[in-house]
Amino acid sequence: MNKNRLGYLVMLGIIPLLIAAGVVLLHDRKYQIISILLAFLACVPFFISFEMREPNVREMVVLAVMTALSVAGRFLFAMVPGFKPVTAIVVITAIHFGPQAGFLTGALSAVLSNIYFGQGPWTPFQMFVWGLLGLLAGLLAKHGWLQSRLALSLYGLLAGAAFSLLMDVWTVLAMDGTFAPMRYLVAVSSSFFFMAIYAVSNVVFLLTLSEPIGEKLERIKIKYGLMDTD
Repeated sequence: MNKNRLGYLVMLGIIPLLIAAGVVLLHDRKYQIISILLAFLACVPFFISFEMREPNVREMVVLAVMTALSVAGRFLFAMVPGFKPVTAIVVITAIHFGPQAGFLTGALSAVLSNIYFGQGPWTPFQMFVWGLLGLLAGLLAKHGWLQSRLALSLYGLLAGAAFSLLMDVWTVLAMDGTFAPMRYLVAVSSSFFFMAIYAVSNVVFLLTLSEPIGEKLERIKIKYGLMDTD
């Protein structure tokens, strides 16, 4: 199994199973442990990418800065429900440093910002969903599908909807550990306003930040010879 497949197995196989085990077996009562394990596993694919090349401390510093910007952005807009730059910064990171870096930035952004917003059973779900949005953005960018502002805007809208729809899965499961379709439809309908705001905010932040931050990231990559972590 090559390093990329192993990384995707961790992100799309082991991590969802870990979250499911936390819900079904531990009834969301050990979410702190699950969050810590998930944060560790989110780092694994990124470090696997170093297997065939020399580890670059600068690359890790850049991702730490991007994660910090994501967390700070969530703090800055704390008073505006749903209007957050987290997904935009995660997507920008993924576009320039690859899907694994996007997953890592998304997962760590959730767990670190929740130190302020509150840790809870929802944290592992947020980590996975934001990580997944970063992973998908990185994969799309590798094939040149996020180069235009229109494509970025469309992805921002879809990512906002996906975040809300996937978090509503946790809302339903948190009630009694089972998934009821009708209950899910009620949850989705009640969160539609939040979904719309978040989708619009993704577009606003992507169109505002992608060019200035992206240019700086590309200059850093060229100056220090950094590679996409894919």
